[in-house]
Amino acid sequence: MFPALPALAAAGRFTAARNNFSRFAASGGSDRRSLGRALSQYVSTAAGGSRTATQRMGASRTAGAQLAGFLSNAVAQGPREALRALNLEGLAGRPIEQVFIGLVEYVCPEGGSLDEGIAREAFIETIADLADNGVNNFDSLNADQMQTIFELYAAHAIETRLCNDIGMNAITLPADAVQAASLQRQLLDFVRRSVGDAMTQARQAMVTLTPERVSGFVTRVYEEALRLLESFGESEADTP
Repeated sequence: MFPALPALAAAGRFTAARNNFSRFAASGGSDRRSLGRALSQYVSTAAGGSRTATQRMGASRTAGAQLAGFLSNAVAQGPREALRALNLEGLAGRPIEQVFIGLVEYVCPEGGSLDEGIAREAFIETIADLADNGVNNFDSLNADQMQTIFELYAAHAIETRLCNDIGMNAITLPADAVQAASLQRQLLDFVRRSVGDAMTQARQAMVTLTPERVSGFVTRVYEEALRLLESFGESEADTP
């Protein structure tokens, strides 16, 4: 079990990150320095550092552990066996999107809290991104694809948590839908780069995960990804 969530930061602690993200949005996505400042300030100041930010992602870490454990089992024991262990063997042989939709209640059961909603939204976004990331067949799932799926989930979870914390609904996005989508993609790409680098260091550990180690593995990946997000943000902010 993960520890209880620490208390939320005072609302004012998100102001600097929100203001810099507003500048990034107002620039139409060209002001990458403001994006970097927003992400760095979010982790270091608003969220209280990478460790505290990770602790606050309680439901997303729980869901990430469920997902990582299932994927590790699917690669090690075979997809059908992994589904059988969850009494979901009827999903075997179906398109991968249907398989993962069938896993929603296992990975992130519906709940009433914001934290649970973030975990569930991140998993739905992950399912939508599978095909675009070359993950098309659950029956032939390999270790590289396992890492890709978990990387997608962790990136969406961090992005969604960040957007909720800094109050994205209070930020005016470009009226042009293409430009607004570009802003979101830049943010997700930034977060995913951080998660990808964190996963590179943890790749072998994920392949050999045991039930006893999965929670610690997920926590370490989130914490390292958030630490890197702060570092990459600082570097982007300092770019001439």
